[in-house]
Amino acid sequence: MRIGVFVCHCGSNIEGTVDTGIVAKTALDFPEVVFATDTMYACSEPGQDGIIQAIKDKNLTGVVVASCTPRMHEPTFRRAVERAGLNRFMFEMANIREHVSWIGKDREANTNKSVDLVRIAVEKLRRDAPLIPSKFSVNKRVMIIGGGVAGIQAALDCADGGLEVVLVERDSSIGGKMAKLDKTFPTVDCSSCILGPKMVDVAQHPNITLHAYSEVDAISGYVGNFQVQVKKKATYVDWELCTGCGACMEKCPSKKNPDVFNEKIGPCTSINIPFPQAIPKKAYIDATTCRQFVKGKCGVCAKVCPTGAIRYDMTDEIVTEDVGAIVAATGYDLFDISKIAEYGGGRYPDVITGLQYERLLSASGPTGGHIKRPSDGKEPKNIVFIQCVGSRDKSLDRPYCSGFCCMYTAKQTILTKDHIPDSQSYVFYMDIRAPGKMYDEFTRRAMEEYGARYIRGRVAMVYPKGDKLMVRGADTLAGTQVEIEADLVVLAAGAEAAKGAPQLAEKLRISYDKYGFFMESHPKLKPVETNTAGVYLAGSCQGPKDIPQSVGQGSAAAAKVLALFSKDMLESDPQISRVDIKRCVGCGKCIMTCPFKAIKEVEFRGQKKAEVIETVCQGCGICTSTCPQGAIQLSHFTDNQILAEVNALCQS
Repeated sequence: MRIGVFVCHCGSNIEGTVDTGIVAKTALDFPEVVFATDTMYACSEPGQDGIIQAIKDKNLTGVVVASCTPRMHEPTFRRAVERAGLNRFMFEMANIREHVSWIGKDREANTNKSVDLVRIAVEKLRRDAPLIPSKFSVNKRVMIIGGGVAGIQAALDCADGGLEVVLVERDSSIGGKMAKLDKTFPTVDCSSCILGPKMVDVAQHPNITLHAYSEVDAISGYVGNFQVQVKKKATYVDWELCTGCGACMEKCPSKKNPDVFNEKIGPCTSINIPFPQAIPKKAYIDATTCRQFVKGKCGVCAKVCPTGAIRYDMTDEIVTEDVGAIVAATGYDLFDISKIAEYGGGRYPDVITGLQYERLLSASGPTGGHIKRPSDGKEPKNIVFIQCVGSRDKSLDRPYCSGFCCMYTAKQTILTKDHIPDSQSYVFYMDIRAPGKMYDEFTRRAMEEYGARYIRGRVAMVYPKGDKLMVRGADTLAGTQVEIEADLVVLAAGAEAAKGAPQLAEKLRISYDKYGFFMESHPKLKPVETNTAGVYLAGSCQGPKDIPQSVGQGSAAAAKVLALFSKDMLESDPQISRVDIKRCVGCGKCIMTCPFKAIKEVEFRGQKKAEVIETVCQGCGICTSTCPQGAIQLSHFTDNQILAEVNALCQS
């Protein structure tokens, strides 16, 4: 074997604490290394051209690059060696930036460690073998999970690109959180006026199939060929016959149920259409409150329905959709304000969330757009807004910033002044975070033009005094304690992962963080991709985002899907597990531990054996560490290769 070693300076990132010249010179003493050099930027075009030229001039059969993380640049160098005529898997990478230069300043120690890492890579490369990927066909249909603004944008972009789209929404209408907003920042334009046309486009687009009031039940398959079971929940209304006339809602006797769309600050009927612009604009029955289901008698809606659409005997239905890619756009939920007892959320009716306040501001809300206190319906004059409720608070296990709370509070102070000219808004804040285009100007406008009084400090407690709420806190800029008599307190509740997000992540076989948000493949280079090929992210399921960011990510996810489907055939990664059928004893331990269900049991000459489904295997290697016989090995990471690396390190 003829191995070439290329050690990258990475400007001063590596060379600043590693003597790359010595590393390259020492590498020439390693077995089967015939060429070694140091280069300024190995990943740059001249750097890659140098590797390609060396492969040709020195007749190299394997290449080691010592530079930064393989997660970032391994595909780059694999493409380079392939252009030179080598198999892309006859390449190894030693990470001497993140693993060496970035974690220590001792140049001699760093140089020695870099030499060890290069030696390890060389020993593994000596045992590498060319791998050939197989090809398979792709089903050019895409499923979008979540019908908020990010999911809607992704669905429309994919559909406009000629793809068949299946959009799954767990609520009875698409629209998500944006449908509940009155206005949007920083332009203060009507939320439903922006979102409504897009929702109608989804309903009317010939390439989009909408499954509303549905949830993903199970997912199997692999990139290009997923099988998704969708549970269509019983609505007890035949949507083929329902015209959305609302006659059933008018006559329904059960009228005092908490309205989920209005964030439970207003009542609704048991049979309901959530809001006037709902898509689909169809009624559904809440069986937990409907008298027909609870008491066994009523049937008023069935009697008044002009089309006979009521179906009390309806049951959940499972439909299977075959798709080639999946976009998760499941959005977010709000922090439960009752967890902060000192603010009185859930105890005092006049302590509400920012989203509940949006419903009071909205013309389609429970008060018709008139701001009224939930407790007595009076118009509030002094309104206190408290920032960072469930954000930036380690004691609540929510250390992250939710991002959009500062902005929607500024918007609400502006709208409050428009609705109630003689009102006064107070905002308790920790820091104002307004980094977007026109965002900081918008918060300044709230203060300077609309008179919102911003107080930098945390609120200690909220307590009732007569029909008022006393808000006690600190003004850290003035160095004083403050107490404000409020008619209404609005808590800027932070964002957290949507309910059921971790369970969905497990069905999708993607990673999620400790807070339940889905994790991207790379935070900078692959922000909408995941560790599972063919599964993409859009919107706040990945982390808190405002509307422009969510729309942008929805389009980005759609672009990735369109790029994936631009080919009729896809290549599988050959770095997968393979079974030595002679050593396999059919114990089934690998089948039980495989997180991707990529191993099945087969019968061979009357004996049970394991067999890897190549297109499903993700190369995680769990099965190889589980097999007691060593009968299953991960290609490119075999036991012999790993032991060779360990031996090289022990001999250094």
